[in-house]
Amino acid sequence: MIIKIKLQNKKILTITILIFLFLINLSIEYAKYLDLIDEEIYETKVEVLNIYKKDNFDILRVKADNFDFFTNVSKNENIKKSDFLNITFISRNISFLDYLKGFYTKTLYFDRIKKSYSFKDKIVEKIDSNHENEMVKELFGALFLAIPISKELRDICTNYGISHLIALSGFHLVVLSFIIYWIFYYPYSFFHQKYFPYRNKKYDLLIITIFLLFFYLLLTGIIPSLLRAFVMFCLGIFLLRSNIKIFSFETLLFTFLIVIVFFPKYLFSLGFWFSIMAVFYIFLYIRYFTFKNKIFHLIFFNSWMFFIFNPIVHFYFPATSYEQFLSIIITIFFTIFYPFEIVAHIFDFAIYFDEYIRYFLEYKMYVYEVKTPFYFFIIFITFSFLSIFYKKAFYILNILMILFNLFLYLRF
Repeated sequence: MIIKIKLQNKKILTITILIFLFLINLSIEYAKYLDLIDEEIYETKVEVLNIYKKDNFDILRVKADNFDFFTNVSKNENIKKSDFLNITFISRNISFLDYLKGFYTKTLYFDRIKKSYSFKDKIVEKIDSNHENEMVKELFGALFLAIPISKELRDICTNYGISHLIALSGFHLVVLSFIIYWIFYYPYSFFHQKYFPYRNKKYDLLIITIFLLFFYLLLTGIIPSLLRAFVMFCLGIFLLRSNIKIFSFETLLFTFLIVIVFFPKYLFSLGFWFSIMAVFYIFLYIRYFTFKNKIFHLIFFNSWMFFIFNPIVHFYFPATSYEQFLSIIITIFFTIFYPFEIVAHIFDFAIYFDEYIRYFLEYKMYVYEVKTPFYFFIIFITFSFLSIFYKKAFYILNILMILFNLFLYLRF
C-alpha cells in the first residue's frame, strides 16, 4: 500500500514538473512570437517544404528557424521543394494561435539563397537515382526522409487508405531499430565478450540504436509522428529496464506530455494526434483481445485497426473508396516491402519494381465522399476513452464502429 502511494506521488510530481516545463516552453514560444510581430515587416531565411499548385499562383509551405507558414508566389518563379529563400513578408495581424498552428501571409520580396550540399541531399540524390518516375521518387522521399508529398500523391494515399504508411511513425521506427540492432549485434558481441563482458549487451545495443535513431529523427526534421514514436521507444526501454509495464495508457499519456512540453506547436499537428490515437487503439486491442492463432491475430488486428480508425479519419478526410479495404492487405505486406526497399535503394536495384508501383499509383478508382457527423465523432471519442475503464463501453464502441462502416461502404 505504501509502495503504491509513493509511486502515485512520483507520477503526480512528474506530471507537475512536465506542466511547469510546458509553461516555460510556451512562454519562450510567445517571446519568439513577439519578436515576429514587433514590426509590420519581417525578414528571415526559409526552406521550401512543399508547393501547392493553383491555377494562377503557387502556395508555398516554408519553414523558418522558429515557425512554419504559408505564402503565395507567381508560377513563373520556378521554385522547387527544398530550395532556400531569403524572404520578406507582412507580419501584422498574426495571432499567437496562428503562429503556433502555422499562418498564411503575403510575401513582399524574396531571393534565392545558394544551397549547401548536405548529408540529407546525398540521401535524396541516392533515392532519386533509383527511379525515373517523379511520383515514385516523391513516394520514397516521403517513406525514407518524411519529405512532404504533393496533393496529388496525398489524395492517392487517402483514396487507398494508406496515409498511415506514408507518414513516418512507430512502424517505420520499429523496422529501422530492428535493422540497426542486428547490424551492430555481431560486431559489438565480439568487443563485448573480449573487453567488457560484465556489461548488459542488449541494453548497450539499444543505447546505440537510440543514438542512431535520434540522428535519423533530426535528419527528417523532427516530424511529430516520428517524434512520438521515438519518445515512446526511449520511454519503453526505460520502463523495461525498471521492470515496469510498457504497454499501458499511462505510458501513452507521458509520451504525449513529454512531446507537448518541448514542442507546444504539435498540439495543432493532425499527424501527431493521429499517431497518438493509433497507439491508443492498439492498447485497447491488447487489453481486450487475445488470440492464440498468430495468423488470425495478424489479420484480425489489421482489420480491426482499419475499421476502428475510419470514424476518426473520415471526420477530417471524407474521401471514400472500396479500394480502401486493400489497406488491410497492404499494411500487412508493408512489413516486408519497407525493409526490402531500404536494401533495394542501398544496392541500387529499386528501379526494377517501379513499373508495379507506378501501376498502383496510376490506378483509377471510384471515389465518393462521406464525412463523419460531428455528433457521432464526439460520441465515438467519448466511448473510446470510456473503454479504458469499462468493458461495456468497449462493446458499445465496437457496435458504433460496425454501424459507421456499414454507413460508410453500403451506399445505395
